[in-house]
Amino acid sequence: MYQHKTEKDIRCPLEYGLEIFGGKWKSRIICVLAEKGTLRYSILRREMSNISDAVLASTLKELITDGIIQRRQFEEIPPHVEYTLSEKGNSVVPILQSICRWSGAYHRDDCDSENTLTQCRRCDFKQDKRR
Repeated sequence: MYQHKTEKDIRCPLEYGLEIFGGKWKSRIICVLAEKGTLRYSILRREMSNISDAVLASTLKELITDGIIQRRQFEEIPPHVEYTLSEKGNSVVPILQSICRWSGAYHRDDCDSENTLTQCRRCDFKQDKRR
């Protein structure tokens, strides 16, 4: 996992929130787990479509460290690991949905592309468009 050269200088709660669920992959992983519930790594990878194994593993570790995701490992052969949102992770879902509704109100209509995550296609952000 990437190690910062300097200590984080978070001076605002918003900066903390953006650090926790911001970026390209964290919010997507949270939304997939919110929609699908508990998932094994391979199924989560399939749902994410175009993420590499290295990036998914690294992002999952960060989300686990931040307390957003819980990892449950079963002691069996072959190894069996499941990921699910924690209570803290579930608490961020309404925030992400609000951001989605806001973005849907101002984002161009090209968000209907075939590359849109299935979870995003079901989002009701289009009902809130103000244009």
